[in-house]
Amino acid sequence: MTNYLATLIGSRACYDLISPIGAISNGVELMALTGGGGSQEMALTSDSAQNASARIRFFRVAFGAASAGQGIARREVLSVLSDIAQKGRISYQWEAEDDGSRTDVRSCFLILMCFETAKIHGGGLTVRRDGAGSTLTSLVDRFLLDYSLCQRLNGIGQRIKTSPAHMQFALLPRVLRKTECTLCTAQTTLTVSFGPD
Repeated sequence: MTNYLATLIGSRACYDLISPIGAISNGVELMALTGGGGSQEMALTSDSAQNASARIRFFRVAFGAASAGQGIARREVLSVLSDIAQKGRISYQWEAEDDGSRTDVRSCFLILMCFETAKIHGGGLTVRRDGAGSTLTSLVDRFLLDYSLCQRLNGIGQRIKTSPAHMQFALLPRVLRKTECTLCTAQTTLTVSFGPD
């Protein structure tokens, strides 16, 4: 029940924040159209609002409630990833061709967040759909990921204290257990696969 309430809180917080941040972005655009948005300060405000909006949309999927049978359109996933990649250091390739279940996409987004912690100079992250399972691969030559966090993903090793920046490593295994999926990591290539048992 505690985990379910936490996801509802995440959904509600994101839902309530999306509209006002979107309004800020729209207001900045209107000011630019009327000649009042040419300053560096306005450009910074616009970039910040767009980045915040993109992150909240991403968090809404990753941390929000996902009911069994609930779907999410591929175009929405692509839109979220495209927005979050703008002016960022990581690019995303979503190679799944069809719409997906919200629980699967939620798991993918959490894994993407795990990968983000390993980036040194940026790179690319690819999601492929293989039958009933998914594979996520980091396309970067150099990465650094805490070994204890990898153990946490695989469900082995002692329980470790999780910082706010790494809470996705604690949440992901619980999400996968709830959906009766297993996860396999290969740290040498930074690849994660998951699917039904």
